[in-house]
Amino acid sequence: MDLKEKKIPRFSFSGHDTFACRQFWPKKGYDFVKAGKSFNSEDAVIDLGVGKNMVAAIRYWMRAMDLLTVDDELTPLATKLLDDNGWDPYLEDETSLWLLHYHLVKKGAASSYYLIFNELRKEKIEFNKESYAGFIKRKADLLKNFQASEKTIFEDFSVFSKMYLRTDNQVKEDIFLGLFTELDLMRTTGKKGDEQFVIENKEREELPEALLLYIILNNKGVSRSVSVSAIEQEANNLGSVLALSRTGIANKLDNIAKKYDFVVYSDHAGIKEVQFKEEVLPLDILNKYYAN
Repeated sequence: MDLKEKKIPRFSFSGHDTFACRQFWPKKGYDFVKAGKSFNSEDAVIDLGVGKNMVAAIRYWMRAMDLLTVDDELTPLATKLLDDNGWDPYLEDETSLWLLHYHLVKKGAASSYYLIFNELRKEKIEFNKESYAGFIKRKADLLKNFQASEKTIFEDFSVFSKMYLRTDNQVKEDIFLGLFTELDLMRTTGKKGDEQFVIENKEREELPEALLLYIILNNKGVSRSVSVSAIEQEANNLGSVLALSRTGIANKLDNIAKKYDFVVYSDHAGIKEVQFKEEVLPLDILNKYYAN
């Protein structure tokens, strides 16, 4: 199948006005929209208590994390998570940050997150803004349906690094930290100014089984089973988006099968897969997790 026959995605590397998402922004944006306010209103800067560019950035990140539709309507995920009576409106449980990270990558509206977690880091163990810009240029030359200047790519990569990387002079309580710095997903190697970024697969024993099962169910569609190789290698699944190692995936799948009666983790003739005895809605898994 050639490229003309495939559904080719359109990529975007701007819209955040160079602001990384901050921890209080999702709740602030949710309450703002729920109150019937408009991001286009002149009063938005007053109602949100931020500058004009930050107003646009809050809307951008909410859309990118699947909390807001393109018509500025709240999604079911937003209501479940961020309502005053929701799962975790102030994102105090680290699982909530992993959940938003997953949706940011999977949604693909903020293209760098989809591309870095699903593609680039499989091509390059270590990368920096220059190698990422080269990767984007090659993709643009191949697909021929988008253009992005080097300046735009560099700025977007800078925001990406702020979202995940805590610098030495930042502390956990710093309200200006990027949303996902606590997840320990990315580290640097080399000297400052010439550092390389690394997202390595780990076992990540701290991740709750409920989150992993939610992601598997969210990706599998209507199928009653999914191969372990797909869970490990396919875009937006555990190995890619959570940077889970093969051992980590195997351990977690074993735990999931023991914890959830409707899940079977099988290995027949060397073919490993996860089977589902019944259909369960992904959000129902999280409902039970947060209820406990």
